[in-house]
Order: sequence, then structure tokens, then C-alpha cells
Amino acid sequence: MSTRTEQPWIRWTLIAIALSFLALFIFLPLSLVFITAINKGIAVYLKSMNDHNTLTAIRLTLLTALIAVPLNLIFGIAASWAIAKFDFWGKNFLITLIDLPLSVSPVISGLIYVLLFGAQGAWGPWFIEHGIRIIFAPPAIILATIFVTFPMVARELIPVMKAQGNEEEEAAITLGASGFQTFWRVTLPNIKWGLLYGVILCNARAMGEFGAVSVVSGHIRGQTNTLPLHIEILYNEYQFTAAFAAASLLAMLALVTLVLKSIIEFKYQAELTAAAKIH
Repeated sequence: MSTRTEQPWIRWTLIAIALSFLALFIFLPLSLVFITAINKGIAVYLKSMNDHNTLTAIRLTLLTALIAVPLNLIFGIAASWAIAKFDFWGKNFLITLIDLPLSVSPVISGLIYVLLFGAQGAWGPWFIEHGIRIIFAPPAIILATIFVTFPMVARELIPVMKAQGNEEEEAAITLGASGFQTFWRVTLPNIKWGLLYGVILCNARAMGEFGAVSVVSGHIRGQTNTLPLHIEILYNEYQFTAAFAAASLLAMLALVTLVLKSIIEFKYQAELTAAAKIH
């Protein structure tokens, strides 16, 4: 018998423990969200979703994600390309800066923007004087979301690009390919799964961000509430059905994210296996 083979009862015990934790901390809360959302009927659920403030919160959440994700995509590609393909002074410092939003509380991240763009902040009076509203308005929400999500794409691409190496790009350039052609036809196909994975995680974090957005939004109903903030207000006002109806959207986003993540990982592993067989 192999030294790595455990007794069947040990394997089944470990599986049972893992499934119990999943059921208790994931499946049960998700089930309660959907059950509570529809416990008064589909008509009440749809009415809650068609509420003006809910629709405004959904639109603001989508707008924030539509701006934050593409910008972080550009930054992630540029930063990972520089870090993985070149050696330069300050490289380790750049990596540390990329990880900064993951080590700083989102509330502190939001407070930074208040100190910069608030009425008593460093730059706030200038913007107010010129009629530009940042804090307690959508621009602050977008800025805070960009800050807390910008590591998502870069952290996925950096190890992929490092593992890829420079040989294929150097060969393409030697054969006369331009920089853009090298990126589009050589680098991008090799990093596409890591890129998609990072975009999915970035989008999920952008649409579900609460802490930083809560500080800079001002909680103005129908104007600066994203979906997570709107859910909190509904719950605090004891509108449980409406709160859980809105929360079901974020829960479905989480489920879709998990499904897409699994598909990407499966396809990535399939490509690695196929490449290994070829070599």
C-alpha cells in the first residue's frame, strides 16, 4: 500500500468536514438570501426590484464597474508587463504599491479621498470653487472603487507573464514583428485566461465594494447609493424583503463569478495538459 493512501474512513471524514463547513458558511447563507427575498411572493420581489431607488443604485453600481474595470485592466496589463518582462530600479517598490489596497482597510482608503477632495481637504476647496463635486458624488465612488480593485488584474497576470518568459516575444521581434504585433499575437494568447480571471474578480469586487464607497458616498438615497449601500439602508429600515431582494442580485453575481472562475480554470488546465502532451 502506498504511504500516501489513507484509510477510507479518514478520507470520508475529511470530506464530510469540508462539506459541513461549505453547507454552514456558504450554502445555508445563500439559501436564506433567496428564500427571504421571495418569501412574500414573486410579485413583491419584482416590485422591490422595480423601486426607483433600487434601480438608481443598480445603475450607479454598473456605471462604477464599467469605468473601474477597464481602467484596472489597462493598468494591470501595463504593470504586469513592466514587472515580468523588465528589470528596473524600484521594481519591488512597485510590487509593494500594487499590494497596498489589499493590506489597507477599505474604510481607510475611502478616508484618504475625503482628506484629499473633501471641503476641508487638500484639493477640495479648489474643486468646490470651480463647481466640481467629487466627495459625496459618483466621482468619489468611482475613484474609491478603482483604488480597492486595481491589484486584481495585475496580481493574476504577473505570475503568468513571469512563467511565460521572454523567449517567444524575442523570437517574434527577431522575425520582424512590431511591439503591438508581438503583444497581440504572442503575449495576449498566452495570458488570456489569467486576464479573464483577473477581470472577473475585479468586476465582482467593484460591484460588491462597501467599505471605501460607504465613506465617500454620503448615503444620499437615489443619488450616491450603490447596491451594497442601498441594501444596508433597506435592512436598517426593516424592509427585509426589499433588502434581500437587492442582495439576491449580488448573490447571483457571486455565483456567476464562481461558475466563470471554474470554467476558466478548467480551460486553462486543459490547455496546459495539451501543451505538455505536445512537448
